[in-house]
Amino acid sequence: MIRATAVPRSLRVTAAAASVAGLALLAGCAGQADAEQTVSGSTPSADATPATGSTGSAGGAGATGGTYRDGTYTAEGTYQTPEGPETITVELTIASDAVTAVEVTGEPTRRESKQYQSQFIGGISDAVVGKSLDEVKVDRVAGSSLTSGGFNAAVEEIRTDAAA
Repeated sequence: MIRATAVPRSLRVTAAAASVAGLALLAGCAGQADAEQTVSGSTPSADATPATGSTGSAGGAGATGGTYRDGTYTAEGTYQTPEGPETITVELTIASDAVTAVEVTGEPTRRESKQYQSQFIGGISDAVVGKSLDEVKVDRVAGSSLTSGGFNAAVEEIRTDAAA
């Protein structure tokens, strides 16, 4: 199992901004380079991490080569319980169109939701890591079925954000 090291979102945003600034600087210098040395068409390294916000929109671009850009994406998913709505945050790391890491966090407002979210979080990695992003859809994880709805909604948003 591959696990990504947690990097604070503020650092990812800073790194993405620095990458954009560096590319802009290189693009400005490209006009001065010989015709044989072009900057256009270059892609960030495979370990580039797009900055993401709570809505799951990618702020940068990772490596391409498949259906999805490599990187780490975050989205929120809401689901309905008998007691009311709950929300979870899903962070997926994608490389070569496959999920290499997953992190799910939640702030349940009800005791029963806390139990089920905890069970879901404990079992989700085994259910999705190593799978193609297109194959990721869960029904029940570690006895939790309602949390799956929020997870699947967040994954759908991540697919849209990561589309190459």
